Amino acid sequence: MELFDFSILRDLRKKAHLSIAELSAGSGVSQSVISKLERNQTRAELDTLYRLARAFGVTAAELLNLAEARLSHPLRATEHRSEDFRFEEINYKNIRCLHGRAAAGSRVSRPKIHRDDYELCWVLAGVLTITLPSETYRLEAGQSLQFDALLEHTYLAETDCEILILHIRKEKRF
Repeated sequence: MELFDFSILRDLRKKAHLSIAELSAGSGVSQSVISKLERNQTRAELDTLYRLARAFGVTAAELLNLAEARLSHPLRATEHRSEDFRFEEINYKNIRCLHGRAAAGSRVSRPKIHRDDYELCWVLAGVLTITLPSETYRLEAGQSLQFDALLEHTYLAETDCEILILHIRKEKRF
């Protein structure tokens, strides 16, 4: 399997309403090289990537990232308890997924220390109260709440409940 799929160039070119000739003129890359790249019949040199990226108004790294072959990344969930809540968890680079269950009256008042993430809690079944420093929310099945995970927060299961928590990595904040 090829690691890069440069057919993305065709998509970018068409989105920009450019012909191969126009892209060639704007980038300084020959029409034949552009055509071969779009059909994955050749590999791109770094200079070629740079020139094409500039023509599309992106960096060479961004263009390479777009062309990177998307390989699947399967994981198996791990299980843990956090106070009275039971969780199955899957972690990827940019997102942490927690599927939790708790009996009525269960509480998590000191969640694990979080990275600089957004936290999204979606109540799948039951009723859950989330307390933040200056706000309290009572969520029923089908409702969700997103907040800064660095804020101190408490979860209280008002009834037996099932929840999905996502920790979503913040993009370069500083």
